Amino acid sequence: MAEEKPELSYEQARDELTDVVRRLEAGGLTLEESLALWERGERLAAICEEWLEGARARLAAAMAERAEPAERPEGAPF
Repeated sequence: MAEEKPELSYEQARDELTDVVRRLEAGGLTLEESLALWERGERLAAICEEWLEGARARLAAAMAERAEPAERPEGAPF
């Protein structure tokens, strides 16, 4: 099964999550509104985590590639 890319960019999800937290902290919401916001916040946090996990994997792969001695012709400077 192919992994789907999140529908929001990391920045979009992070910004919306910040807004959700701000609204929850401000109070004045009904229980139902608070629960709906909480659930949205959980989904947004999961999207952010997915993006961050992908970034960590890309960095780890790049660092591993850099650490491995590449097969280079004799005398090649790089």
